[in-house]
Amino acid sequence: MRFSVIVPLYNKEEFVERTIQSVLAQSYSDFELIVVDDGSTDNSLTVAKDCAKKNEEKCQIVSQPNGGVATARNNGVAHAKGDYVCFLDSDDWWEPDFLSEMAGLIDRYPEAGMYGTGFYLVKNGQKRIAPIGIDSNFDEGYINYCQVYAKTLCMPITSSSVAVSRQLFLETRGFRKGISLGEDFDLWIRLALKNKVALVAKPLANYFQDIPPSKRATRRLHDPQTHMLWNFDYLREEELRNRDLKILLDRLRASGLYYYFLSKEYHSATLDQIAKIDWSNVSPKWYKRYHSPIWYQRILVVSKKRMSAVKQICLKLLRKLKKA
Repeated sequence: MRFSVIVPLYNKEEFVERTIQSVLAQSYSDFELIVVDDGSTDNSLTVAKDCAKKNEEKCQIVSQPNGGVATARNNGVAHAKGDYVCFLDSDDWWEPDFLSEMAGLIDRYPEAGMYGTGFYLVKNGQKRIAPIGIDSNFDEGYINYCQVYAKTLCMPITSSSVAVSRQLFLETRGFRKGISLGEDFDLWIRLALKNKVALVAKPLANYFQDIPPSKRATRRLHDPQTHMLWNFDYLREEELRNRDLKILLDRLRASGLYYYFLSKEYHSATLDQIAKIDWSNVSPKWYKRYHSPIWYQRILVVSKKRMSAVKQICLKLLRKLKKA
């Protein structure tokens, strides 16, 4: 079997059928689908089981107590039989040729340890190609993962646009438990630092961003112990000798820690991470934000949030008017 597709599922009853159907509708047929329900408290498991009943030869449903997305993905791989594992979040979906294109990429670049495709960002009902940092004339090939990611800070590899050798995944010990924000990047960077990464630029996955804020991990502050940016001590020596990695991590720290820096709860914990930044690697705008009066920055953030809320209300009204 070529591919095992792992779908971690937690309280996504309104989206998971679309996700599952996008896998079952693939033009490439040599795959199995493993849905891992992570202790959902809504109707997600029932929806998944209904989809599986119609496709029992392809689908397997695994249930576990709630343990987080990293545990769910690792559990899915433990049940997998494919040579390569793909992951698809339960609110995202694939284009029909995702697996076909991925199979071709693997055949053409057999030395890679990790493979990815371009993807769409789906927000406010609109699709746009994710602005990952590849050249406009790039079609496919090996990439420098750190350099590409650092250009735009839009992940070139996501948890819904990736394929990894199952054996390599197991050797790398999969996703680290206990990290709830950035557990995917933590794995991708470990793989990318030791293996070649191949990418096809064609957008073949859909990264859905219109789910309610309460269900998005990126819309709230996390305990630093569960945030990837506080858990990179194991990369410290590599960061000191690998300039590409250093630039990427500095830019991720500057952009990812800003709201923690402004918060009263996590401000002190953030200072230690900010101290690691070489500001010559980062846009001057971030230096200004971290070095101007904090009260001023807090006022700006509150104002931007209010303006964004008003914008979202207006967009919803416009969509309703268009449907009317």
